[in-house]
Amino acid sequence: MDIKQVQETIEMIEEQNFDIRTITMGISLLDCIDTDIDRVAAKVYDKVVAKASKLVEVGDEIASELGIPIVNKRVSVTPISLIGAATDATDYVPIAKALDKAAHEIGVDFIGGFSALVQKGYQKGDEILINSIPRALAETEKVCSSVNIGSTKSGINMTAVRDMGRIIKETSEASEMGPAKLVVFANAVEDNPFMAGAFHGVGEADVVINVGVSGPGVVKRALEKVRGESFDVVAETVKKTAFKITRIGQLVGQMASERLGVKFGIVDLSLAPTPAVGDSVARVLEEMGLETVGTHGTTAALALLNDQVKKGGAMACNQVGGLSGAFIPVSEDEGMIAAVQSGSLNLEKLEAMTAICSVGLDMIAIPEDTPAETIAAMIADEAAIGVINQKTTAVRIIPKGQEGDMIEFGGLLGTAPVMSVNKNSSAAFIARGGQIPAPIHSFKN
Repeated sequence: MDIKQVQETIEMIEEQNFDIRTITMGISLLDCIDTDIDRVAAKVYDKVVAKASKLVEVGDEIASELGIPIVNKRVSVTPISLIGAATDATDYVPIAKALDKAAHEIGVDFIGGFSALVQKGYQKGDEILINSIPRALAETEKVCSSVNIGSTKSGINMTAVRDMGRIIKETSEASEMGPAKLVVFANAVEDNPFMAGAFHGVGEADVVINVGVSGPGVVKRALEKVRGESFDVVAETVKKTAFKITRIGQLVGQMASERLGVKFGIVDLSLAPTPAVGDSVARVLEEMGLETVGTHGTTAALALLNDQVKKGGAMACNQVGGLSGAFIPVSEDEGMIAAVQSGSLNLEKLEAMTAICSVGLDMIAIPEDTPAETIAAMIADEAAIGVINQKTTAVRIIPKGQEGDMIEFGGLLGTAPVMSVNKNSSAAFIARGGQIPAPIHSFKN
């Protein structure tokens, strides 16, 4: 690395809010399966502590050596619906508490995997886990939960969609922070390092290290230097910047892998904003020439950003995975918050943007009296976008307060303005249940 590259890296960290957003250790719990729930909980605690005891220490060492902030150290585990199914337990809260205890013991920020994969129907453990979510998130601090209700290969489980509308409402009533730690997916990926949706897929190695990078501030600063240039120049600039960001993420992942003695998994090169000024995906889009996010042209700008981030990252690292694109969580992005408050950005425009970004309707506060069926219909719409377009989509909705209120979450979760929701009913649509079949283009064998 020459002097110019060193200087660029220093500027990225000190002036442009660049950081490694997370190093996440994925841990398989398949060898913790038992017929007794208490023995399962004990085995889960023991394995997580044994495998991840040095994760925080190693992360801090690498951050200190490289001078690059590593904001979060996290753990993801095998979906707990699979681990609990062998027991006769009627809820899996004891396993959630074991995960939370282990997370506190090893010092990680979050632990994900209180999850179920129900895209084509329920198995024994799935309904039990889903009905355990409100209590599990209310009675733990660091546990995160996710449910995959659809995929391009299997369609959308509308019975599960209906159930998750109810569960989100119950979770919101049970705790202040619960809904912020619950994600409903279509086409969930097995190697996602980001919370709240991370879980360790059954096709993964026993233990792996996955890295999530971030750097919207770096991309914005690069685009400031090419104002007025054509989109050809904009695209090349984003791609080159993503390349640099990903190379640093790969270095951190390889160092963590070697020191912890576990397999290096992937680098997720998603641009993940924070509430800090200068760390906003919305401001990147506005730097392309939009007066404010939400106006016409926003979806096109986001499409360019998302695609060039993927291209630059793929050039930099063979092991790119996870979600890898641009996140648009409203509460975590000061530019998105400003756009909502000004009236430029609404739920309908956000839904259009999710057709081409990395995730979906993320960290959005809606009025607390929104019916469960309306929430379920929002999940169904996002799932349809993901299933038809063969991409991951998700919903992380927080039913709190009244339209116009500001809901404070603190830290990286930020502040969410309560957004207006269409008041016309979707109840009869959601009551049907059953399965929306897979699209015709899913048949590729």
